[in-house]
Parts: sequence; structure tokens; C-alpha cells
Amino acid sequence: MAAKKKEDAVHVLTVAQLLRQVEVSCRMRDDGHMTQLRREPLAERAAEALLERIRAGEWALGQKLPGETTLAPQLGVGRSTIREAIRELAGCGVLASRQGAGVFVLALDRPEGLESRLDRADITSVLEARMAIEVEASALAAERRTPADVRAITRAAQVRGEQPGTIEEHVDADTALHRSIVAAAHNTILTELFDGFTPRSRRAMIEMLRIRGEYGSDADQQGHLRIVEAILDRDARAASTLTREHLRELKAQLR
Repeated sequence: MAAKKKEDAVHVLTVAQLLRQVEVSCRMRDDGHMTQLRREPLAERAAEALLERIRAGEWALGQKLPGETTLAPQLGVGRSTIREAIRELAGCGVLASRQGAGVFVLALDRPEGLESRLDRADITSVLEARMAIEVEASALAAERRTPADVRAITRAAQVRGEQPGTIEEHVDADTALHRSIVAAAHNTILTELFDGFTPRSRRAMIEMLRIRGEYGSDADQQGHLRIVEAILDRDARAASTLTREHLRELKAQLR
């Protein structure tokens, strides 16, 4: 009987050891080092807790956060977890670490992605934003366009003026012309902003033209050609004025 109990004890111990080995092996990478899989979710929760306190107004915009030794016990985590949480919030623009000075609040919430904002934006807001981008881009294009830009703009204008085809094809040709002008401004930020607006703007234009039931008129094409001519003539003032008028007319058609 004693021998049997001893054998059972050894068996239990062996199973316990096996379970421990499995647990450890699940936390090991191929190179034999411990992973941070357990810590990452904890850091994410710590980051969310910090963000909630920022949203609640505990720290104002520009204010310095308490140090790791203060925050760690407040959140019930270690200092390394706090550092990871701060890095996460710094990565999305909420916090900023300044060498020798500390951690400061840059924003009161995570900035929402442009795509998410645009998905909810109405057509008027999209046109107003396009106006802010394209009016300046037209002026810059008139000043900076290269021979290659001239060829691209001229070709895009020609394609736009051809048989419009479907509404979608017409909108795509129109977008290509406007983008060729923005690209000729040689400002990467303006180009990226325009490209960010393109999917929502495309849907808005298709929707608007379907409601109107007409598109590709000669008057509309002539308006675009005047913008192109101003750019080719290096007339920045005329290019920006004509672009503003064009987008204002589109906006007025929504009323």
C-alpha cells in the first residue's frame, strides 16, 4: 500500500512537472527566449486606462503626466508595462516623451483615421475640403508645372472631354484630371490629402450625378479647360479662382 502511494505521488509530481513544462514552452519563442505575449494585453489595458483618465480631464492638454513610479501602483502594473502603455499612446499621437523632461499630453483622444471620418462626411463637407486642397494646388501647379505635368494634364483633360460613357467612367475621368493638377503642385501632402478624399469624393459625385440625371456637358468641360489653360499659362491667380468657382458651383447644385 505504501509503495502504491509512493508511486501515485511520483506520478502526480510527474504530471505537474509536465504541465509546468507545457506552460513554459508555450511562452517560449523558437530562439528559446521568453515572449511578451502575456504582457502586451496588460499594456494595452494600461494604455486604455490612461486614455480614459486623459479623456476625463485628469490631465490637460500639454500637461506632464506623473512618473512611472506613481502611475504603476495606481494601475496595479509594473513600470515596464507603464512604459509600453506610454509608447502605445505616443505612437498614436496622444502622448509625447521628451528626453529629460517627461511625458506630456498632446491630444485628448486617439485621432480618428481620415477614412473613418470621410465615410460619415456629407457631400457638402467633402466639397469644402476639396476646395481647400485644390484651390491652393491649382495655384502651385501654375507656378511649378513641368513639361511632363503639362502632358499629363492635357491628356487627362482630353480623356475627360471624350464620350462620357457611364457615370462612373465620367467621374473617374474627372478625378484623373483633378489629380493631375494636384500632382503638378509637387506637394506630397496635398497629393496624399487628395488621394485620401478620392474614395468618398467619388461616391459623392456618382450619387450627385445620378440625382441630376445629366453629366458631361460642354459648359462643364469648357470650365475645366479654362482651369487647364490658366495652369499652362502659369497664371496662378486665375487657376485658383477658376478652381474655386468650379467647386462652388458643384456645391450650389446640392441645394
